[in-house]
Amino acid sequence: MMQSISTLPPFLSLAIWVPIAFGLLVLAFGRDSNAGMVRVGSLIGSLVSFALTLPLISHFDNAAHGMQFVEKSPWIERFNILYSLGIDGLSLWFVPLTAFITVIVVISAWQVIQKRVAQYMGAFLILSGLMIGVFCAMDGLLFYFFFEATLIPMYIIIGIWGGENRVYASFKFFLYTFFGSLLTLIAIIYLYNVSGGSFDILTWHRTPLTMREQIFIFIAFLMAFAVKVPMFPVHTWLPDVHVEAPTGGSAVLAAIMLKLGAYGFVRFSLPITPDASHYMANFIITLSLIAVVYIGLVALVQKDMKKLVAYSSIAHMGFVTLGFFLFNDMAVQGGLVQMISHGFISGAMFLCIGVLYDRAHSRQIADYGGVVNKMPKFAALFIFFSMANCGLPATSGFVGEFMVILGAVKANFWIGMIAATALIFGAAYSLWMAKRVIFGKVANHHVAELTDIGAREFVMLGLLAAAVLAMGLYPAPFTDTMQTSVADLLAHVAHSKLP
Repeated sequence: MMQSISTLPPFLSLAIWVPIAFGLLVLAFGRDSNAGMVRVGSLIGSLVSFALTLPLISHFDNAAHGMQFVEKSPWIERFNILYSLGIDGLSLWFVPLTAFITVIVVISAWQVIQKRVAQYMGAFLILSGLMIGVFCAMDGLLFYFFFEATLIPMYIIIGIWGGENRVYASFKFFLYTFFGSLLTLIAIIYLYNVSGGSFDILTWHRTPLTMREQIFIFIAFLMAFAVKVPMFPVHTWLPDVHVEAPTGGSAVLAAIMLKLGAYGFVRFSLPITPDASHYMANFIITLSLIAVVYIGLVALVQKDMKKLVAYSSIAHMGFVTLGFFLFNDMAVQGGLVQMISHGFISGAMFLCIGVLYDRAHSRQIADYGGVVNKMPKFAALFIFFSMANCGLPATSGFVGEFMVILGAVKANFWIGMIAATALIFGAAYSLWMAKRVIFGKVANHHVAELTDIGAREFVMLGLLAAAVLAMGLYPAPFTDTMQTSVADLLAHVAHSKLP
């Protein structure tokens, strides 16, 4: 694929390093004694970082092939490792999405986090820059650096500000995701050798590989990306981590970090190992359908709201991996749209649960009932996000799932039919939770003492609601930017790389 060095300002470097710089400044100068200044500084840093990602959208050429906004400079010259950045239609929207979610998380923690405020805000700002780096990196080792570095701030966030079992959850999160990535490092080093000493990802796309090599590399990448998504059966870490993580940690984990693994499939697995991808497709489709159906049923019996939404995330991400391995443009675009949509909706759902937890200090569905009587504004937003979570038309949740189902039916009617059952299960667990929590009479004195959301929380949830509605009503800006890159990817994957 062609690429040209950008003559524009280094927007990608700014998007990566500005939030990291603000995070380091907050850590260096922030104290609990000046927590107000820390919060303001963190909000300014997150807003500036988000603003720097907007030119990527306005200057993006939908018709152009290959990478855009390319930046290249030597990093470790002895091993031909480059500081190489670039984005295309596959990665464009994840950069502003990451920055946007960081703004929301900073607002959400404004009053909730009272101790170690600087460390909390600094960790999220640094995490934001590192996650953007994953979506922009076009050098294999640079990608691996960002991919693994994201574990450190999230590990700290869970381990310090999490619940009672936070140490267990943070270790489980780190060990699962770290060990899953070790085989990937071996595959990256192997690709470096067989490509003639290059870590350039686009060079790897063109490097001929035998079927045996491709299957080994595919499995190596699968170990890292499947855990991160997470796919069935390596999903067991996610519910535990979500339950123990603070609200902001759960929102970022669901909205962005799960997408790092799914993004790896379209940037690495499919184009580097196209023959192995076709060979293993039925296996991945089967695991994806199990996630969609079985995990949807598991979500149905959860008593903890966070666990329910965590399992629903696994089911929704099953749509993403299903779409990618059906090898048609509708399904792949649907998978990408589903990733963006899930970022808005899952982040909003966890923030809503956080709003209730901050007031009543419980995540148990049985401890609520009749919340609408005391929190009508909150109830309206909670119901809206619940309906979006089960794929209500005119919300973003419908667009991606509908496209994947259409693509699945195009490939195989029965795959499409099984995938479509997710809409039924999604409606069941989302609306049943909403019914028990929101409607009915005031259940107990804890609910009777609840107060409705204030201006800060309304802005936080209102921005996400606007994003979900806008994407649901007019998804064209998202699908238009993806179309050329998805077509290029599928054309590439259709050709064998066997020597």
